Amino acid sequence: MNLIFCFFLLSGFCSLVYQVVWLRVAMADFGVTTPLISMVLSVFMAGLALGSWGGGRLVRRFESRPAGFFIGLYAASEFVIGVSGLAVGPLLGWGRVLLAARVAHAAWDSSGYYFASGGWIALVLLPFCTCMGATFPLAMAGIRAAFHNEAPRSFSYLYLANVLGAMAGAFGSAFVFIELLGFSGTLRLAAALNTAIAASAWAFARSGIASRRSLLRAELPGTSRGIAIPASADGMELPLLFASGLSSLAMEVVWTRQFVPFLGPVVYSFATILAVYLAATAAGSRVYRAWARRAGTGGAGAGPNNAAASAVRRSAAVLAGGCALLPLLAADPRIPSRHRLLIGALRVAWGIGPLCGVLGFLTPMLVDRWSAGDPGRAGRAYAVNALGCIAGPLLSGFFLLPIVGERWTLALLAILFFVLGVSPALWGGPAFGRRPTGASAADQGVRPTYTRGALLIAATVVSLLLVGLTRDFETLYPGAQVRRDHTATVVATGQGMDRMLRVNGVGITNLTPITKMMAHLSLASLEAPPQRILVLCFGMGTSFRSALSWGVPVTAVELVPSVPSLFGYFHSDAGDLLRSPLASIVIDDARRFLERTPEMYDAIVIDPPPPIEAAGSSLLYSREFYELAAHRLRRGGILQQWLPGGEPIVVSAIAQALGRSFPYVRVFHSIEGWGLHFLASPTLMVRHTAAEFAARIPPAAAGDLLEWSPAATVEGQFQPVVAGEIALQTLIDSDPHAPMLTDDRPINEYYFLRRQFRKTAR
Repeated sequence: MNLIFCFFLLSGFCSLVYQVVWLRVAMADFGVTTPLISMVLSVFMAGLALGSWGGGRLVRRFESRPAGFFIGLYAASEFVIGVSGLAVGPLLGWGRVLLAARVAHAAWDSSGYYFASGGWIALVLLPFCTCMGATFPLAMAGIRAAFHNEAPRSFSYLYLANVLGAMAGAFGSAFVFIELLGFSGTLRLAAALNTAIAASAWAFARSGIASRRSLLRAELPGTSRGIAIPASADGMELPLLFASGLSSLAMEVVWTRQFVPFLGPVVYSFATILAVYLAATAAGSRVYRAWARRAGTGGAGAGPNNAAASAVRRSAAVLAGGCALLPLLAADPRIPSRHRLLIGALRVAWGIGPLCGVLGFLTPMLVDRWSAGDPGRAGRAYAVNALGCIAGPLLSGFFLLPIVGERWTLALLAILFFVLGVSPALWGGPAFGRRPTGASAADQGVRPTYTRGALLIAATVVSLLLVGLTRDFETLYPGAQVRRDHTATVVATGQGMDRMLRVNGVGITNLTPITKMMAHLSLASLEAPPQRILVLCFGMGTSFRSALSWGVPVTAVELVPSVPSLFGYFHSDAGDLLRSPLASIVIDDARRFLERTPEMYDAIVIDPPPPIEAAGSSLLYSREFYELAAHRLRRGGILQQWLPGGEPIVVSAIAQALGRSFPYVRVFHSIEGWGLHFLASPTLMVRHTAAEFAARIPPAAAGDLLEWSPAATVEGQFQPVVAGEIALQTLIDSDPHAPMLTDDRPINEYYFLRRQFRKTAR
């Protein structure tokens, strides 16, 4: 049994690594959009559901085989999963190339491209994810044959190991392995571990203990020849399993928006949320197994154990409803946050930990009770839970959050638990707190009615207080305009030149002449007047507005749908500009747009959202991105990349990526004394003076440039930028040991070890 526990511990580690890296690889290939992320996660969970259900049916078909047969199938599944570590990345990349070629010959709109990319992702991932899901029923069948006494609670045993491994995978991938090995190296590590699991399991399958034959159906409850597993006292198992999967994944979307303002939009923030989620789930599972041993409620059967388990399930559901609203208090902005990362992590721990602990107790309990060690029933139950995990993010991200926001999304999901806990009669059993007819509470092993009634009252009161007394992050900005969509919560706040745009609580940009210079410097550097301009990352719309002042068609691409709707908050002439036939705004991921568009541009202006360490930001700084952008430039075209600054290793890595992708790159210090403008072109750029730049800019553009200018003339505005030019090699040499920034090695996003060792060295 200990060996099988180790198998699932390592397998859980690998599964989490695959989920994290596959998602990132898919984002690089097909776009960083909410629908794309939902598709990847849905395919992952659908594979788990399909594999769990299919594995259960397979076990039932070969039920009388010895343990070695099932452990051998488990070993084969782990081997196939290991192959995924080497195959998925290249296959997804191949799909991107195929779709790009298809787009060039077909008028696909965005939905058509989504449909095609989603189909390819499913084709690539589903077989491997199905094998992941099948490992539970296959291993349970081996345990049932080899370790008869452990069979009734075998799912919770494997579940605990898997969750502990996943927690290690969350920490290890984010804080260690991706930084050291890159995405491809981390996948190879996971593939090697899966191969080791497969080899060890195969050796175990050929051992003496695995030669034991499976129990006859008559010997184990829950089979057609033996005593059928009786319906539970309240029939809540499957509804609660679906609800726990739905709510936990739906709330995870909400938690991300709530806690990012305190943790920052970096990969370590998301890893912290995930690690707390998994750690609390593991703790809850451990408590369940200890309780089950004490209470003797491991298998399904009639009598006291059923009644006691029914009471605990109902109480746990009510407790989950109360705990579901704790994030409202943990994310209340009135709580001080001086030490950002530490206090932010503590907010996450006591905000989501109690709920995850309750669900960690409840989920394996429900599967154990439903299956009583029968792999087929366990497979169906776990599949129901996985289906809830598919529905949760879709319900939360696409419907609840855009309509009612974070607070009421949590409230609605909490009500679901209260309904299931208080009214199990809806599922065919007695109501919450009602004593079983014909038996005393003591006889049935049920807590006294008043105890559970007190729990209900306490949970209800606490929930009402949490909803009524806590505050959301945007309340820090009275009078702000707030927009919500399936991607983010957007806040526009401030007056005059102090206006600020915040996305999920993170300050994105303010009104500054730097954003004007991004457009005017690149356009004035063109040898011929521009005919078509592309602005990637809309923000406040300042660069888009400045580009329009040149009187040519301008397309802006923005990832967050609500951001362009606030254009008028920052610029009074936004309505007139949007009505212009020259203006076009596309809601899409920048890389996905470049992959699909057939247009060629004279200038591409890029201003990635801050900070430089933001999760996913490297996809707009990498060599692969620049090579893609270069194919969308006309001959003589210019790409402008704004870089706010950063560690020397990061600046050097980005400079190398630009230098590898373009033969000619110029770099200028910006106005206001900070940040860098990179100008990259496939052709040689003429070195103009400030006066020559001023002569090349049309009157409307000159007026736009001087709108917030500290200088009195256009030449005066260009002068400090021209004087601040530096050589690209100077930036590269700022850290001669820095690797080039690529999709596989996003060193700007993964920096934990680098910074920790630097502190230690000091």
